[in-house]
Amino acid sequence: MNEPQSAVTGKIALVTGAGSGIGRACARKLLANGYTVVLAGRRAEPLDTLAAEAAARGQHALAAPCDVSDAAAVDALFETIRTRYGRLDLLFNNAGRNAPAVDIDELSVDDWRGVVDTNLTGVFLCTRAAFALMKRQTPRGGRIINNGSISAHAPRPFSIAYTATKHAISGLTKSVSLDGRRYDIACGQIDIGNAATEMAERMARGVPQANGEIAVEPLMDVELVADAVLNMAQLPLEANVQFMTIMATKMPFVGRG
Repeated sequence: MNEPQSAVTGKIALVTGAGSGIGRACARKLLANGYTVVLAGRRAEPLDTLAAEAAARGQHALAAPCDVSDAAAVDALFETIRTRYGRLDLLFNNAGRNAPAVDIDELSVDDWRGVVDTNLTGVFLCTRAAFALMKRQTPRGGRIINNGSISAHAPRPFSIAYTATKHAISGLTKSVSLDGRRYDIACGQIDIGNAATEMAERMARGVPQANGEIAVEPLMDVELVADAVLNMAQLPLEANVQFMTIMATKMPFVGRG
């Protein structure tokens, strides 16, 4: 939290869920390409570690612990961004969670609400705050990238809460893309399948398939996802990747089975 504003160069980005997995890889990629990155997440320790790593490389990062499902915490986060940097050029809505893999009648209401609060309401809260800042800053505008999922197209077994929220994110992405036009705010979505992160380790051990079988699924390097997000981020605001799907080539998604 001690990065002096005078040292800030380049565009300002906010990455949620930056402490691990896809968020961490994308934050590192943005930092390596000249962005000042605000690192948001629920756990302070991995954010502090990533910020210290960036500082050692002469990069500029700010660790900002935040639960994106908490409206007051999100408001405080964006007030910090506004007062510290004066603007926001990129928001990567990446924070997310899953629920126990059970039939719908065995899923608790609390687990359902927990997924909705993070995956959907959290994205709404961060997007709402970013939209407000981007349309008033000078020069105005910016880019919002939502982390959807292959589940935004087709569910896995026993994933009703996660799948419902990711389908909803596609609608949110379209609405923000439409409403942001008049303010030079671009909004797109990246749907990711089987990136090799801590959360995807189970794919290599075998996961349930639509036909009831358990099968090992191929993974891809998470750095490829970071490259794709950077490509979306670096477009001029007059161009937008509305939807991108990046996936392990041989994962069971396209076709039957």
